[in-house]
Amino acid sequence: MKLDQFLKWKKMVSSGGEAKILIKSGSVKVNGEIENRRGRKLNKGDKVMFLKNELIFE
Repeated sequence: MKLDQFLKWKKMVSSGGEAKILIKSGSVKVNGEIENRRGRKLNKGDKVMFLKNELIFE
């Protein structure tokens, strides 16, 4: 699953456009590193940090 889709699926954002803006602004971290590619493919066990929430992709 792609990062922007994951944020939408977890209801952290209301639209793909909102996800794109937040990811591009550097507000999202994957495994502790700022990720600005909305199409980044998530692997099982990846930790996504967004607005003080830690989500684990399974």
